[in-house]
Amino acid sequence: QVHLAESGGGLAPAGDYLRLSCAASGSSVSSLTMSWFRQKPGAGRAFLAAITGGSNDADSDIYYGNSVKGRFIISRDKSENAVHLQMNRLIPQDTATYLCAAGTKLGVYDAWGQGTPVTISS
Repeated sequence: QVHLAESGGGLAPAGDYLRLSCAASGSSVSSLTMSWFRQKPGAGRAFLAAITGGSNDADSDIYYGNSVKGRFIISRDKSENAVHLQMNRLIPQDTATYLCAAGTKLGVYDAWGQGTPVTISS
C-alpha cells in the first residue's frame, strides 16, 4: 500500500512561486499515475496535473487542468521517489490545500496524502 506525504506549502506573495513535493513510500512513483489536486474550503477537489507511470519520462503522459496550464509543472524524481509540482506566477486564487494522489491509471485514485496548505497574498 502506498503512503503519500506532501510538503512545500506555505505563504507566498502574488507573482511568486512555490514547489510542492509528494513523497511516496510503499511503492515506486514510476509504476503509478501520480496526480495533484487542490481543495478550497467548502468546495470539492479540483484536478491540477497528472503524470502517468513509466520507466522513464519519455514513456509517461502529462495532463494539466485548464486553471493551471502554462503556470504549473508536474515532474517525477525517481531518486527521491517523489513527484513535484512547480507553481509559478502565483495568484490569490491559488490559495487552497494541495493534495497528491496515486493510482494504477489516470482517473483512479487509490491513495491520498494529507495535503499541504498554500496561501497567496495579494
